[in-house]
Amino acid sequence: MPENLPNIIRPIAPPRLLEGVYNDDQHGRIVRLIRDKGPWQMILAQHFASAEEVVATMSGAMPEGVTPTFDMFLTPNFRGYLARFGTCLHPEIEDCFLNSPFLDMVRSYWKADYATPDNMLFNINGACASHDPAHIDATSFRGINQRNTPIYMLNTMSKSGLFTHWRTKKAQIVTWFYKGSTGGGFTYWPDGQYAQPARIASPMWNRAVLVENEMMFHRAEAGGPVDQRKPEGLALNTLFGADPDIADGWQLTTDDKVIQKVPAQEMRLMVHWGAEIFMDYAELKMVMEHSDDLTHDQIFDIFIKDLRARGHSFEMPTDPMRDQGFIKLLTNVYDPGVPRFYPAEAPGPHQQQIAA
Repeated sequence: MPENLPNIIRPIAPPRLLEGVYNDDQHGRIVRLIRDKGPWQMILAQHFASAEEVVATMSGAMPEGVTPTFDMFLTPNFRGYLARFGTCLHPEIEDCFLNSPFLDMVRSYWKADYATPDNMLFNINGACASHDPAHIDATSFRGINQRNTPIYMLNTMSKSGLFTHWRTKKAQIVTWFYKGSTGGGFTYWPDGQYAQPARIASPMWNRAVLVENEMMFHRAEAGGPVDQRKPEGLALNTLFGADPDIADGWQLTTDDKVIQKVPAQEMRLMVHWGAEIFMDYAELKMVMEHSDDLTHDQIFDIFIKDLRARGHSFEMPTDPMRDQGFIKLLTNVYDPGVPRFYPAEAPGPHQQQIAA
């Protein structure tokens, strides 16, 4: 592990807490869209090709001799996209995405001249455990992003500190709507994962944080009634959608079979709006003209040179992007490990789960 890793993952500025970021009409339209366009896939099913990739995305490798499986990380947490690649996917919420107040805030956060909306997604769940010790969001690099590269690789690149020159500047406004009182909060480490954390506790209705989540360890806390956090029949293909029999209710289904009903009180919605930042016109021009992009060949050349300089002997796989052994090597070398401290009210997954 590089000696300087603990200082690599730090946001550009302290997170700013916000209140009331969406008006009632905007919130209502977002929720109606989620109900009408669902059901929605599990986060795990959307983003990972193997359990090793999940480990590489979170903080900390598996104990020696333990082979990870998807079942170890299976939680009823679901995701959908409202805007991607700078484009709003649903005209009825275009004002939420092309959001001038949000753009003003992220420019101020970075002290930058320019910003453009990049993406908008939501996470939604009922009662849910958390197997995540902490993670950083998948960032992007000039020429390298989620369109052409797995999330675990993007995270590993960030954690290594080897690709900072190409890292895209980002900022997010992350907002929660959750009326439950059992868990469900948000823990984050603004001073690095070896420092004391901060926490936003539930209930959290229309509360938000302005932050650079690609460079700050954070985690959603377990929430909801403990005995309902892993319903019988939960599987990688489980879906989350509107309950057709209850106007504001929700349900989980596996192979079209309802395995759990979720009342509105226990539904936790997180809306994640993100923007790309450009400090000045010169940087904007460089990014848009692709005059200093990174390539996959460069990535592996840089990793290989650094790994060998550290004394690691290995045979280069034919498909290093997906090779499970190479993924494990990268994780062991570049992951800085789990945070040192957790809030007493929200222990890490290697500690006792939050009590009801």
